Amino acid sequence: MHPPDKTPHDMRTAFRREFASPEVWITRTVVVGAAAVAGLVVVGFTWLAEQALGLFLDLASVGWWLPLLWTPLLCGAIVWVTRRFARGAGGSGIPQVMAALDPALSGGRRPLLVSLKLSLAKIGLTSAGLLGGLSLGREGPSVQIAAGVMLTARRWLPRGSGVSAHSLLVAGGAAGIAAAFNTPLAGVMFAIEELSRTPEQRNSGLIVSGIVLAGLIAVSVYGNGTHFGVIHPGPIGLALVGPGLLVTLVTGLAGGLFARLLLASLRGTSPDAPSRWRQRYPVRFAVGCGLAVAVIGAVTGGATYGSGNEATRALLDSNGHVPVGFALFKFIATWVTAWSGVPAGIFAPSLSIGAALGHDVAWLTNYPYAPAVIALGMVGFLAAATQAPLTAFIIVMEMVDGHGMVLSLMACAVIASTVSRVLSPPLYSALAMIQLPPRRAYPAPGRTDDAGAAQP
Repeated sequence: MHPPDKTPHDMRTAFRREFASPEVWITRTVVVGAAAVAGLVVVGFTWLAEQALGLFLDLASVGWWLPLLWTPLLCGAIVWVTRRFARGAGGSGIPQVMAALDPALSGGRRPLLVSLKLSLAKIGLTSAGLLGGLSLGREGPSVQIAAGVMLTARRWLPRGSGVSAHSLLVAGGAAGIAAAFNTPLAGVMFAIEELSRTPEQRNSGLIVSGIVLAGLIAVSVYGNGTHFGVIHPGPIGLALVGPGLLVTLVTGLAGGLFARLLLASLRGTSPDAPSRWRQRYPVRFAVGCGLAVAVIGAVTGGATYGSGNEATRALLDSNGHVPVGFALFKFIATWVTAWSGVPAGIFAPSLSIGAALGHDVAWLTNYPYAPAVIALGMVGFLAAATQAPLTAFIIVMEMVDGHGMVLSLMACAVIASTVSRVLSPPLYSALAMIQLPPRRAYPAPGRTDDAGAAQP
């Protein structure tokens, strides 16, 4: 226990430290300005991604067979470009930021994981994935994109500012979540739960302000409306206990299995034939994955293409329709997309899988207020897949304006995450260990063949 500080508080010294120092104001201006720019970049990325998916859906509406040609070719091209020019842009983006936060990272290896160059590559490659109709989300990539923007601001900070690269990465990653989901509070919780391991008390207020500002940038552009509208959960009482417990267990098991499959696939150490094929011929493997996604999309009438946001909205609206077995098809399409090696997030697809599972449980139990069970399914699967229950609970609560279900959503998130931990280690932490680059930098890109080690 530290002895109490007996030094009297001098207001004049404190005033000079907080308000009269030019370095302090420069630091605040740089951090807040970088957060605003990061928010704007994520907003622009969101627009580009939505436009790309819209173009794909227009293409698919011309003929159901067109994605069978277009999606495999584009998937293979994305993996080729990623491996040749921007290896660090592959995958979700969250593991890269977590790996970059490792205090042991040195020798100039951080730019291999997070940089402005990789942010720009992530924007283009993830949007290209949606242009191909792949089952991916933009929220995970937004974390790496915003972190790269924030980290770039370090060069303009004065010496002795007290704002470290760690702080900028945490602020940037959380700002990406806040801006992508239009949920500032979720960004702060994501920073606490997933990214921050050594919080710096002196600048914590400034960092949190930057995170919230990035979220408010998105709010100012898209409005203060919720992402999926306002749900009408009906009365929250004992009648919800049975369906709620069932959907919690189902999503906990399904989300844990999903995380386990992703880890087994992306580690590249499994002896099965597909993993060996991916190791030896990553571009050809990606073409095969793209074909599988296109076939699933054709079977489901296009419902599994893209992030799944439209399916989630349809389910919550109670008037929409999704194909029978949508949860299973979306599960497989998202897993195969991530396995292909393209830059791809899993947040939005996880929400759509959870929503479909919740819808199925509501139908099986004949529960009359399906939106309540659907919201529980969303938070349950996301919490189980990511094992970040508080972040998942706040994201869903803010996205559906589910403040009347606070306790139910929180309990579902915690229980589903606990069930998932029996099946799988934490997804992002395990993937971050894979992402850590060796002490020697990656070799200069120059190979044009299809060989090489698989990039998770």
